[in-house]
Amino acid sequence: MDVLRRLREKRIPVLLYGPPGTGKTALVEAAFPDLLTVAGTGDTVVEEFLGNFIPLPDGGFEFVYGPLVTAMRQGRALLVDDATLIPPKVLAVLYPAMDGRRVITIPGYRNERVEAVDGFYVIAGHNPGVHGAILTEALASRFDVHIEVTTDWDLARHLGVPNPAVQAAIALNTDLTAGRIGWAPQLRELLGFARVRKTLGLPAAVANLAGRAPDEDREQVLAALRQQFGAEITPLTLGKQR
Repeated sequence: MDVLRRLREKRIPVLLYGPPGTGKTALVEAAFPDLLTVAGTGDTVVEEFLGNFIPLPDGGFEFVYGPLVTAMRQGRALLVDDATLIPPKVLAVLYPAMDGRRVITIPGYRNERVEAVDGFYVIAGHNPGVHGAILTEALASRFDVHIEVTTDWDLARHLGVPNPAVQAAIALNTDLTAGRIGWAPQLRELLGFARVRKTLGLPAAVANLAGRAPDEDREQVLAALRQQFGAEITPLTLGKQR
């Protein structure tokens, strides 16, 4: 959090990257209480940054400014989450706001000119390996600092995740890094494990974690869980229906 705040003070944009569920978004939210967010998908359009007309009860329309415009005018931080899922032509709307000009126009609303005030800051998140995520050179070059965010295993233990679950996750992440599997539990899944354990008990939590694994990686996940918990494990299922 301190690093992110120092980078913002110096207007140095940062790209956070790492597997889904490592806490990238939560980290940014904790660092910047004034944060606005655009959640990126392959269907994200320019209007989701700049704003759009919305219908009024009387049949008219009103233009509502988007989070990029609001962040620029109010000097707030803007998180572009899953930025690499957004089509490059759409993402280009950010670039004039991030460079020395710090000015954009809104073509859909009278070509209105928007200038960034002090405090405006852009930070982005990227999940490498996620289907459809493309880190273009144009995007990468706009962020002077790239920081990898991985799961903090000690934090997981501190937050109540049993050590066998953490050890299984560590082993699976080693396989993930080596390219032997395509999925491994991160902090999000481990915190879910702790909540399910508290609610339904340990066997259900282990079985649920196994069930969260993709089909192609499930056997490796089951093997890692069996090694740590020393019992036969099957994905969580309902019993016989009556």
